[in-house]
This record gives sequence, structure tokens and C-alpha cells, in this order.
Amino acid sequence: MSLRIALNEALKQAMKGRDELATSVLRLILAALKDRDIALRGNGREDGLSDDEIVGMLQSMIKQRRESIKMYEQGGRSELAAKETAEIAIIETFLPSQMNEAETRAAVEAAIDEVGAMALKDLGKVMTLLRERHPGTMDFAKASAAAKAILSA
Repeated sequence: MSLRIALNEALKQAMKGRDELATSVLRLILAALKDRDIALRGNGREDGLSDDEIVGMLQSMIKQRRESIKMYEQGGRSELAAKETAEIAIIETFLPSQMNEAETRAAVEAAIDEVGAMALKDLGKVMTLLRERHPGTMDFAKASAAAKAILSA
């Protein structure tokens, strides 16, 4: 089942179950998805976003919420931080499972070996390979940090 269908089905279930938070988050996701589909139509892509592109959109929504959580916590607004955390939990249910730290490090080491990276100047090649091979399943900020640590050692 495509991610788009899963999101619509989840919205129906949230509405039936009167889950206001899930309904709100899913409507927000679907609205963003529709906006991006419309923008793509202007570029000649009638089929809309692919599942991989939807995963990327969801990851950026999570990143935005994590940044908001930091700001709310700094401002002493723990109730708003808790709401953002709950929204992240809902969004994450639609993402493929993320690689753990050991898997990420192993993938980074393999990519470094494959591209023959020897120094920090080769970081871009390593990250490009990782983005191609692990879309949606790797936290690239952590991968980048691991690659920097290995290459600068």
C-alpha cells in the first residue's frame, strides 16, 4: 500500500475514533502533500510525489517540530513542547524504521571504503552515497557526524 493511501486511511480512522490530535496532524500532512503535488504539476509531473519524496517531507516536518521543541523548552512552554512531541510520534508511524547507531556507523564505514575517502574534503562523496542508498532510513545528521569523526581521525 502506498504511503499516500496509508495517510488517507489513518485520517479516516482518526476521525472515526475522534482523535483530535491525530486528525489535525494528518490533515496538516495531507495539505502539505497536496500543495507539493500542485507545485509539481506546474513542472509537468502529473503523478505527484513518490513515496520516497513523501518520506522526505515527513522527515522535514519532524525536524521542524524538534526545533520548535527546543524553542518551547527554552521559553518555559513545556505544554507546547509536549504537543510537538506527540505530533512527532504520530508522524513517525508513517516512516520506515530508522537505522540504529551501530547500523549507521557500519553504513558510514562501508561508504567511506567504497568511495575511497581519506579526508574531510571527501565528506560530500560519502554523504551522497549514503543518501542514495539509505533514503528515509538513516538520520543523515548523525551519519555526517560519524563520517566526520572517522575521516578526521
